[in-house]
Amino acid sequence: MAKLNQIIAVEKGVKSKSLQDITAAHHRVQKPALLAGISRTYQPKDEEGEQLPPESTRVQVKSEDVLREMGASLTRLFDVTATKDWANCAARADVTVDGRTILAEVPVSYLLFLEKQLTDLHTFVKKLPVLDAAESWSLDPSTDWWKTDPVRTIRTKKVPRNHVKAEATDKHPAQVEVYYEDVPIGYWTTVKFSGALPARRVNELLERVEKLQQAVKFAREEANGTEVTDQRVGDAVFGYLFG
Repeated sequence: MAKLNQIIAVEKGVKSKSLQDITAAHHRVQKPALLAGISRTYQPKDEEGEQLPPESTRVQVKSEDVLREMGASLTRLFDVTATKDWANCAARADVTVDGRTILAEVPVSYLLFLEKQLTDLHTFVKKLPVLDAAESWSLDPSTDWWKTDPVRTIRTKKVPRNHVKAEATDKHPAQVEVYYEDVPIGYWTTVKFSGALPARRVNELLERVEKLQQAVKFAREEANGTEVTDQRVGDAVFGYLFG
């Protein structure tokens, strides 16, 4: 008895062949010359007239034959697809992580959905903002934000000063140069806050997503190992359509 994964493996090839057969059948019946035949003979008006050989063209394509061949090709496709879809209704498996069953008796179609969603989630989690490793962070219970320790810095103000380069004389005024000096006038105390996540938390989330991804793949492989019952629906469909 075949297994579901074997049916899935051959389905693509059967679909491709059926498409080729249908395309070929369509082209054949769209060429009037291939469906047409003729037979004619010539008889001169009298015995002395010119004798001409008979002419004939055989019918090369018979529509009923094309229908029968196309029906046979599509019957295989209908049967394979039905076998897969019927089996998918019964094929189920548990999703288990570290011995813990996360989801039980999950159908194959939902396992495929889960795989895609977890791929998107993995991308999202991988790009989550991470706290700056250059800072020391702690969780502030009053805001539920991460915060740094207070850092005190001096606030300064530029104050002009005069530098006498040359004293005044009877003939020349004093030469004075103005410069600015940073003078402390106060202190800033700075605490940084962040809504990002510690790298440890992001790595933990990534590990969980990856474990679940692996578990879903294993479950899908297990479900796809379900034995299938061949479905014969094509004869019924084309027996009605082309019979």
